Amino acid sequence: MKKLAVAALIVISAATGALAHGGGLNRQGCHNDNATGGYHCH
Repeated sequence: MKKLAVAALIVISAATGALAHGGGLNRQGCHNDNATGGYHCH
């Protein structure tokens, strides 16, 4: 049961991280950060 809880926590954490920001990609395949004028890539 403990392994199931840990696995569920990992899945939820990964899904939350993936949904942390939306938006499309720029020409370099990165996300533009409108707040700072920069960008970041995964």
